[in-house]
Amino acid sequence: MISKKYFDNVGLGSILEKVLAGDRLSIEDGHTLYDCADLTALGALASIVRRRMHGNKTFYVLNRHINYTNICINGCKFCAYARERGEEGSFQLSKEDILEKLRSAPVAPREIHVVGGCHPDIPLSFFEDTFTAIKKEFPQATLKCFTAVEIAHLAKIDGISTIETLERLRAVGVEMLPGGGAEIFEPETRNKICPKKIDGDSWLKIHGEAHSLGYTTNCTMLFGHVESIENRLDHLDQLRKQQDATGGFNCFIPLPFLTENSKLKIDNPLTGIDELKTIAISRLMLDNIPHIKAYWVMLTVKQAQVALHYGADDFDGTVVEEKIGHMAGATSEQVLGRKELEEMIIGCGFTPVERDAAFNEIS
Repeated sequence: MISKKYFDNVGLGSILEKVLAGDRLSIEDGHTLYDCADLTALGALASIVRRRMHGNKTFYVLNRHINYTNICINGCKFCAYARERGEEGSFQLSKEDILEKLRSAPVAPREIHVVGGCHPDIPLSFFEDTFTAIKKEFPQATLKCFTAVEIAHLAKIDGISTIETLERLRAVGVEMLPGGGAEIFEPETRNKICPKKIDGDSWLKIHGEAHSLGYTTNCTMLFGHVESIENRLDHLDQLRKQQDATGGFNCFIPLPFLTENSKLKIDNPLTGIDELKTIAISRLMLDNIPHIKAYWVMLTVKQAQVALHYGADDFDGTVVEEKIGHMAGATSEQVLGRKELEEMIIGCGFTPVERDAAFNEIS
């Protein structure tokens, strides 16, 4: 372990004391961490927390992503995935299309991850019918479906409340929400990148409603676009306050903004150092959210491996086919096998642990 003197010399001595005591870090502490130029020190601090919570374990899941449509009414400025109806490259899957993708997966998935665009006229009943069919054919799989943005959209189409939407989805087997659509909560910044989306308060409210119904959910932050460090820290603070209030978040996913094919142009694209710094700081600030994901789809596999030494403890999973990140320029593979996942985790010095969607360990 790096000595106390080392942390004192880089201005992190008081934060080390808090980390060792298990005390919550403040927003001011977060700024101190971001101001620190010593990436090794940040990784060491995050590793203390990561190993205290999970030891040497790194989790992965046999999962299958289903992106059911890219037709979307929101037109977010950062999004390279969305298309208008009839536009070249637009698509919409039928129930049978979705079932066939699941049948053709290399391994039987334990987690089925369903997200897409906010299509102007796909009703909730379509998904109720589809998810009923999925659970009948794949009873072993957990359905993790829809961002809070999609939940609000489906509720609006059907003229019902978001909590009724969540209740109806739970009745057909949905158990989790994947956590996308959070982007950045700060209103002015959010309005610059996704003005038609629900606001941050609504996103948090829907996750709170889901928690009250027994759902577990993920949470995310899109970083590296036009947001400030203050915006990032405020976002993390709002997530941990929501977790204090309702529980239910089981994993945080830091999502680096990918610039290729995006209408949102920025002057200073993310560096690998900023990615690792944000992952480490997320682990340190989110003391009440148990898991941090190294999402290899958007980080790349190699950077995700490094992230395991900067606070991340989950390597996601097999994925099989992911469109949203790849249409934005992700250069990672489309699928990883169990053997590949385990070998990459072992190669980083950690112990691979297969999990289900709720992070229960699989023997």
